[in-house]
Amino acid sequence: MSRQKLSALNSINGTLAFEGDKSISHRAVMFASLAEGTSVLENLSVSHDVQSTAAMFRALGVDAVQQGNTLTITSKGFKNFIEPKAQLDSGNSGTTARLMSGILSHLPFPTTVFGDASLSSRPMKRVINPIREMGAIIEVNDAGTLPITYKPSAALHAITYELPVPSAQVKSAVLLGGLFHNEKTCVIESEQTRNHTEILLNLETLSVDGKTHVFSSSKNFPVSQNYFIPGDISSSTFFIILTLLLKDSALLIKNVSLNPTRTAALTLLQNMGGDIAVQDVKTSSNEQYGNILVRSSNLHNVEIPKSIMPNIIDEIPALAIAGMMAEGEFKLSNAAELRVKESDRISAVVNNLKHLGLRVDEFQDGFSFTGKQNITNASPAFESYDDHRIAMAFSLAAFLMKDGAEVTGFDCIRISNPNFLNQIKELAK
Repeated sequence: MSRQKLSALNSINGTLAFEGDKSISHRAVMFASLAEGTSVLENLSVSHDVQSTAAMFRALGVDAVQQGNTLTITSKGFKNFIEPKAQLDSGNSGTTARLMSGILSHLPFPTTVFGDASLSSRPMKRVINPIREMGAIIEVNDAGTLPITYKPSAALHAITYELPVPSAQVKSAVLLGGLFHNEKTCVIESEQTRNHTEILLNLETLSVDGKTHVFSSSKNFPVSQNYFIPGDISSSTFFIILTLLLKDSALLIKNVSLNPTRTAALTLLQNMGGDIAVQDVKTSSNEQYGNILVRSSNLHNVEIPKSIMPNIIDEIPALAIAGMMAEGEFKLSNAAELRVKESDRISAVVNNLKHLGLRVDEFQDGFSFTGKQNITNASPAFESYDDHRIAMAFSLAAFLMKDGAEVTGFDCIRISNPNFLNQIKELAK
């Protein structure tokens, strides 16, 4: 297992631009591959997760040529996909495995999807159940985990499905399945989740009795087009928090995604006293993006509303580091979903904070601690649990330690931001 020694930082200053947002990148690859014709995807994420999605479509006969962070996709369209010669590999990407269920279940030939050990332990029944409601024939083990086999079915149809738990991945899988039917498929959600699928496909959305109804049908089937993918807001959050916590620091992040369902962490940090300004807002493919200017700040912990939980779920490990260095109590609840991410992120955060000698209370759906405690272990070894967001979050903690610290299993950051350390080095010059 890789171990990375990280040294303390005094300050960071400069400008960054991030690779395309992972969530948008996945969907752009999918939609361009489903469409007939050629699409050019600029500023695409080159993370391993998005590469897994592109590789899956290559196996289905799509021509996808990568040059830097530009991907040119030429496809004969969904009706001309070919039967893959081997099983389809999702790697570590839950987005790939889950969203593809809405597509693969409509193919006229069988496909099997597998993933790495981490992904193969994550729950897939939440996607399998609604896709089966559409008439899909799916073979899966009793645990409802990968590998999953999709078999041809002549009985597929549109459905109305209310999400039992907030999940943009489940919502998107069902909406993608709805693209193959003339009748409307409807997904109902009581809490707003990421809406990249709705925005990129220009889906009809209605609010009824406080719930959001999203519709898809064959009229929304993708057509070839060019995409500009805004910078990844989740990757940006680590650098935003580090800038806030280090003295005499300032950072400008350019062309980053400002989708309203993705900026709740920014708003929370602003409410904690963070000096964060949004500038030069633009729109591409119906997605908002712009620049973010961040300066060093003294933070205080605030209540985290339940309503924003689906939209900060990926940022919680990094937010815990902000909370550690802020005044007052940091308390997280209503976040049981963290238990079934790439790692059990609740236990991972709690265990690593305890390595610092901090007093932390853990409960089923979250944890709590008092910020600005005295750190008794000045040079801890943090554990990534092979989870890229845990690795990067506790890299922030290492940068804040007087003598730095080690992070074990650090190489997993390649899943989302393989340039993480190089970006840090440029800003710390």
